[in-house]
Amino acid sequence: MQDIIEKARLDCDSVGGIIECAVLGLPVGIGEHMFAGLEGRISSIVFSIPAVKAIEFGKGFGSTELYGSENNDPYFIDGGEIKTRTNNCGGISGGMSNGMPLIFRAGIKPTPSISKEQDSVSLSKRENVKLVIKGRHDPCIVPRALPAIEAVTAIAIANLLAEEAEN
Repeated sequence: MQDIIEKARLDCDSVGGIIECAVLGLPVGIGEHMFAGLEGRISSIVFSIPAVKAIEFGKGFGSTELYGSENNDPYFIDGGEIKTRTNNCGGISGGMSNGMPLIFRAGIKPTPSISKEQDSVSLSKRENVKLVIKGRHDPCIVPRALPAIEAVTAIAIANLLAEEAEN
């Protein structure tokens, strides 16, 4: 990872990446099966971070390549607790937490402000121009985005827990 970021920096370019976030110990049943589902609540606040361009829960896009029988998470009882043998759903079933670790990944785009020459347009002259942005630029903002992902996830979970306490 560091080599790829350094190569991008030396090329006056940038790279994106993926941040995986986990929430452990979430009570069963947080969320809603319809419009206030756990995925939607977390996604809406994660997408408030400008660099986020994708999100997936559990197996996410990989689940599109599976049959239902492969993607379903089989339940079992372990010491009196209901668990799943896999966590393809990322800890969310039907919009609600199921007691397994809540796992999601957020895709962060490459920083657009780079020192490499790019094609652009002059709005005032209405003509094509070359754009070179001067100054310091991060070749990868993923490390900076990580605490933001954690913070907005904590806010979403805290809001859901507060709503649950009110009901």
